Amino acid sequence: MPKIVGIDLGTTNSLVAIVEDGAPRVLPGRDGGMLVPSVIYFDEGGTTFVGNPAKEKMVERPRNTVFSIKRFMGKGIEDVRDDLPLLPFEVAPESEHIIRLNIFGRDYTPPELSAFILRELKRNAETALGEEIKNAVITVPAYFNDAQRQATKDAGRIAGLDVLRIVNEPTAASLAYGLDKRKQGTIAVYDFGGGTFDISILKLKDGIFEVLSTSGDTHLGGDDIDEILMRLVLNDLSQRPDIHQLQAIRKAVNKAKEELSAADRADITVQELQYRRSLTREEFNKLIDPIIERTLRPCRQALQDAVLNPANIDEVVMVGGSTRIPLVRLRVQELFGRVPH
Repeated sequence: MPKIVGIDLGTTNSLVAIVEDGAPRVLPGRDGGMLVPSVIYFDEGGTTFVGNPAKEKMVERPRNTVFSIKRFMGKGIEDVRDDLPLLPFEVAPESEHIIRLNIFGRDYTPPELSAFILRELKRNAETALGEEIKNAVITVPAYFNDAQRQATKDAGRIAGLDVLRIVNEPTAASLAYGLDKRKQGTIAVYDFGGGTFDISILKLKDGIFEVLSTSGDTHLGGDDIDEILMRLVLNDLSQRPDIHQLQAIRKAVNKAKEELSAADRADITVQELQYRRSLTREEFNKLIDPIIERTLRPCRQALQDAVLNPANIDEVVMVGGSTRIPLVRLRVQELFGRVPH
């Protein structure tokens, strides 16, 4: 029987896994790592690179290095106009209904770009398993609309995959945590990733999930925190940086953000601009609190839609890289009145 792989096509990172003996096993990439950065680099000769080799080009070759493409899936220019000043991409004029990025004179849609990532994951799976892979299940944010879900299916088709099913990320996360083995309970899954946010309330009875409610924002994630920090740096500068310097700023603030998840202070250092500034976790928390509040509003809405209050929730599962930020975990704990997983 042909194997079926599961794919997490993320804004920041992606991975591919398979179920063996009832448990998931993540399959490694070319470099041995389990996560593949969701970055694509196009060189002048027409060759594409995906993952870490592409990520290394983000500052050096910003015009032809694409990242966070998931935020553009199923969207037109008006949906992302506020993001464009901080992005190095050249958006084609014919982007009213579907975003098109122009790279070396050719226009690419988000599904076409996402397909490069999916091809890499397909190749990784085939190398690890020693056989051709044609069938896949791909996860998407629960709050993805029909256009975004179709764009994800299109990306799979372009990559040579038969997408058997699109699964909501919170449901997949619950399965991964083994919550399907509980006899019954009500679970809140708070999924805060690089580019999207979801909250789902699930009821589990006899090993079967029922989705009671879902809410979220498909354009809210760690990228938005990076942009707040980027604007902090830009306000300190006397002149507008070029696109190489802009990407250097993005890289520096992302590093500081990650450091502040463990440390009380971090430096934002941009060598290309001879810029350095210190940022305390307290300052960081004040800057990002409005972003976190934007995630809590859908949580309250999801509870209301499910006709529940926080006391009715038996378990809170937190998923996504942005949940590593201490203030995020604290705010979620305060809302639900229990320590999240």
